[in-house]
Amino acid sequence: MVNEDSGPIRSYSRTWSEIEEMLANAEDRLDQWKNWYEQCRKKGDLDGMKESARNHKALQGVVKTLKWTLGEEGIGTPLE
Repeated sequence: MVNEDSGPIRSYSRTWSEIEEMLANAEDRLDQWKNWYEQCRKKGDLDGMKESARNHKALQGVVKTLKWTLGEEGIGTPLE
């Protein structure tokens, strides 16, 4: 939901454990996309390779953002 005057309405109600769980899920999915890419590569499935590479790259950004949110040492801004 967006408030037209001040932008999105945020509850700030996520717990650190919810964020940690989301990170673990994102890292699992990252591995799944990498494995799917390898399977597609072996079969010569170029469309599957493109889709898995695109999703893998997107999840790398999610993982970096969650690690940054948690203040993980060595993680710079997710914008770079």
